[in-house]
Amino acid sequence: MDLGLAGKVAAITGGSVGIGLAIARGLAAEGAHLALCARNALRLEAECRSIEEQFGVRAVPVQADVSQAEDCAAFARRITEEFGGADILINNAGTGSEEKILTAPDERWQYYWELHVMAAVRLSRALVPAMHRRGGGVILNNASICATQPLYYEPIYNTTKAALVMFTKCLANELIPLNIRVNAVNPGLVMTPDWVKTAKILTEGTGTTWEEHLEKIAKENAPIGRFASPEEIANLFVFLCSEKASYCVGSTYYIDGGWLKVIT
Repeated sequence: MDLGLAGKVAAITGGSVGIGLAIARGLAAEGAHLALCARNALRLEAECRSIEEQFGVRAVPVQADVSQAEDCAAFARRITEEFGGADILINNAGTGSEEKILTAPDERWQYYWELHVMAAVRLSRALVPAMHRRGGGVILNNASICATQPLYYEPIYNTTKAALVMFTKCLANELIPLNIRVNAVNPGLVMTPDWVKTAKILTEGTGTTWEEHLEKIAKENAPIGRFASPEEIANLFVFLCSEKASYCVGSTYYIDGGWLKVIT
């Protein structure tokens, strides 16, 4: 199936590992050029070189922490300098949290707000004008099943991801007259370094390994009985970027192995 993505330019935050990297490789396989940002410059540069060698597309690495307004602006400027703008924006960068509401300080709330919500706001605002001039485009926000079905140990993550879903709906209504489609994806259990990091925190000193913890989570929560691979999640993103998804606007798509326990 030709997804019509050859020659498109995709900007992806958090593009050096996990879901973001899997999306980057999926789009590159379809012939899209890439601008990827991440905090770890060495890993990002290595992944971009690998993508260019394997798929024959351009992959521009930009070191950036998108929780910082100035880094969002720098990423957008680099995209403009290298490509004249982007056709696709994937707001993917994010991380889990672990805290109690009554003891988490304001600074922690603010950090996750900047990372999960304001980064998407700032990059959308910066890239939409050129996207419109290029004839339209796609913005996808990587949220989480936790936006609807919260996990007990990460209230800040749950809250900011829910805000990202609402932002998606509002932005979609504003941009569809410009031929820019905006949607969100709510993954469930995905075997990423972030899940491993959280599992190690939760099992420290308990006598349970992080591997056992994650296996237990999968068996207890997902009817499919396992975590997804990043590539399985990326397949949905790539489809939603394509012209085959031309009627998909302002929606949130769950990809969770049956974990969601309610009808939405």
